[in-house]
Formats: sequence, structure tokens, C-alpha cells
Amino acid sequence: MTKVFLLPGLGADSRIYKKIKLPENYECTKVEWVLPDAEDTLTTYAQKLIKQYNIQDGAIAIGNSLGGMLSVEIAKQVKLQKVILISSIKTADEAPWYFSVFQKVPVYKPIPADIMTKVGFMARPFFGAMEPDDLADFQSMLANSSPVFLKWAMHAVLYFNNTEPIANLYHIIGDKDTVFPWKNIKNPTAIIKGGTHIMIYDRADEVNALLADILQKP
Repeated sequence: MTKVFLLPGLGADSRIYKKIKLPENYECTKVEWVLPDAEDTLTTYAQKLIKQYNIQDGAIAIGNSLGGMLSVEIAKQVKLQKVILISSIKTADEAPWYFSVFQKVPVYKPIPADIMTKVGFMARPFFGAMEPDDLADFQSMLANSSPVFLKWAMHAVLYFNNTEPIANLYHIIGDKDTVFPWKNIKNPTAIIKGGTHIMIYDRADEVNALLADILQKP
């Protein structure tokens, strides 16, 4: 049975995948974040996940947002069967304009880490409209996130520097994603019309259909 690792996004945990249903012949592991060391990059953090979850050649990684970037970094160290990105980027040149702004003016650095877990009210304007239950889930995930991890990840994401093409990579993006605009994405596998950054929740049926199709490809 093929192992599939599901990696969540920044400020999220495995609950982000609660509406994702894969075919029965896959063994799914929902990855939870481990605490990083201060000097970790996305590359070295991916090494930690590989060791923690025993990710081996032939596995499949599905990553949402930050999880997509880490799936790319895992694929550079382990020969994955497939890499599937949802609402993410695969190379540095797909990064949005504001990445370079925050690299030059890191306004996030002075913000106390524990404050970052209390900004769930900002989810709607940044990520798109959510149903009340979905918004409550997102706010709960953020509130329960490690402040240390959030602070580290915000910096690490801004310096995602992959330029390597990744074999067997599939990329799903929404055309209403304001975090990672679809026009920046090179050769997407699928563009979901009306999909926002949280389409893994509110367009789960479409995402599930695409995942099922991708998984059956040789």
C-alpha cells in the first residue's frame, strides 16, 4: 500500500485535511509540525520531517501552502513517487511580490510570537470567505499553533529558494488565491475557478476529484 504524507500550511495542523478523501488503497499519514531549531531552513526542517515520519522512496507527499514548499524540499532528499501541491509554490520565482518586501522590511520580527496565535480574525480578509464552522476550525488551529514554530516558519517561508525542477510534481491552484496568485504559477496542473487559499476546505469536492485523478496516473 502506497504511503501518502499530508502536510498542512502555516498556522494550521492536520485538521486542514478533514474534508480531503483519498482512494482506499493509500495509507495516509497526517503530518504534525515538530519544533524547529532557530537555525533551521526549510531544507533542514524537511530533513527533520523525513526522520520523524520515516518518509522513504516511493511515498507520495501532498502539501498545502507551507506544506507544499516542504514537500518540494522533501522531494529533493527522498525519491518520491509523486508530489502534489495545493495553494502553494514550487520555486522561488513563483513567490508573490510581498516576499521581497518583507525580506527587506521584516515587520513581523518585532511582533511577539504568542501574538501570532491570536490573529485568527484576520483569516477572512487574507484567505477568503469561510463558512462559520470552517472559520472556527481555522481560528482554533492558529490558536493552538506553537508560537515558536509560527515565528520561525514565517521567516523560513520568505527565504524559500528552490530553483530545481521536481520530478512527478502536480500543482493545484485557485484563481482567487490572494496569498499565492495563480498568475505567478508556472505550468499548473489545474486551476480551480473561484478557488481561494482555503479551497482545501470550501472546494474540497473539486480538490478530491483532482487528487483521485492525479493519484491514478502512472
